[in-house]
Amino acid sequence: MIIKNIEAKIRLAMFISAGSLLSALIIVGINSFYAYRLVSNAQKSIYILDKSVPILARQTDMQMNRPAEYRAHVDLFHSLFFSLTPDDNYMEYQMKKAMYLIDESGMQQYNDLKEKGFFNSILSSSSVLTLETDSIALDMPKHYFRYYGKLKIDRRSSTVVRSLITEGYLKDIPRSDNNPHGVLITGWKTLENKDLEDVEKNTF
Repeated sequence: MIIKNIEAKIRLAMFISAGSLLSALIIVGINSFYAYRLVSNAQKSIYILDKSVPILARQTDMQMNRPAEYRAHVDLFHSLFFSLTPDDNYMEYQMKKAMYLIDESGMQQYNDLKEKGFFNSILSSSSVLTLETDSIALDMPKHYFRYYGKLKIDRRSSTVVRSLITEGYLKDIPRSDNNPHGVLITGWKTLENKDLEDVEKNTF
């Protein structure tokens, strides 16, 4: 009888020990989960000092803002490449900045236009080119874009408005001072560049 009581007490002690261990493991697991979430949320928060006063700012997921950055990058490149004035140094400056945003397909189009006398015609006719963006369509899974814009060419004798449609692909690269969006345009092609209006100016 005494032996049975001892065995029962041992079993009870084992059950209590096992139960305590299991409860401790569950508590540790729950604490670890909430600690991980707390650290993860803290990493998404940064503080900015404004006159020694810390202000909480939230980081955003880069992919959430990527479409807007892609459009801004495409818009910036086209503005640099096509918005020109009759000034050799200015055009060279614009092209140099534009080439940081695109692969060799940009240089190829630049050389083609140069061979056709496009930039010389800007100088000789004192033309001012202004590009207005209509829209930029994105296919995010394919990293593809199509650009729609209107190019206004203001000459001494006339004002020409052209429809400009181009396409290409977007590649993520490290950000830099020359490429703040961290995007490289690849396989760039002009699909349409045709006159919509050609209005003669009065020469008297």
